[in-house]
Amino acid sequence: MFTVFMLLACVGKGKFDALQVDLDRTKTELAAASAERTSLADALAAETQKSAALTAERARLMSDGAALEGSVAEMESALRELASRKAASDARIAEYKSLLARFQPLIDSGKLKVKIVDGRMVVELATDILFASGSADLSAEGKTAIIEVSKVLTTIPERAFQVEGHTDDLPIKTAQYPSNWELAAGRSLTVVKAMIEAGMPTKRVSVASFGSEHPVAANTSAAARASNRRIEIVVVPDLSALPGFEELKQAAK
Repeated sequence: MFTVFMLLACVGKGKFDALQVDLDRTKTELAAASAERTSLADALAAETQKSAALTAERARLMSDGAALEGSVAEMESALRELASRKAASDARIAEYKSLLARFQPLIDSGKLKVKIVDGRMVVELATDILFASGSADLSAEGKTAIIEVSKVLTTIPERAFQVEGHTDDLPIKTAQYPSNWELAAGRSLTVVKAMIEAGMPTKRVSVASFGSEHPVAANTSAAARASNRRIEIVVVPDLSALPGFEELKQAAK
């Protein structure tokens, strides 16, 4: 009987030890699995964070790219605008030089000047050559000068001209010309009529009077007053060539 008990005891302890080994191994495996799961979770979190960072960076790069494309488009537009303005400026300079060359003989003879005033090309003729004092009747020499000027101006295509009359500050008060305004207007109208007779189309000329209001020199001497008595033939600018003209035209509708 004792022998049977000892045998059973030995068998029970052996099984227990075996079960204990299995239990310890299982615990170890579970601990390893838990550690691996934690490591995988950490790795997944890190990858998720990297993915979020990459998504944010991609969005930033796309935004920067769009901004860069916008900046490039703006720069290209600005360059085109500058090129257009330069072309227009070059054309005006070329036109001025051409006008200057055509009038050179008259300039050399002292009959007229060609200048730029407030961005406009102006042909200036002294009224002392064109008219007698207090008169709006062209002298023979003055009529010849106007004919010569008109022949040159008519060769400038698609340009209109405004003839402006100017006087000095010495007042005039006659039945025909009650003030310097009327005298300047009468003189500019006489010049326009002579230009039309010389072949200038009527639709290309207009008349203006400034009296003594736009002097080119202080009226303090005879020479200064003489320079203020003048006829200016202004080459009217082509507004359609100016920047923003189309936008201005649309706004005016």
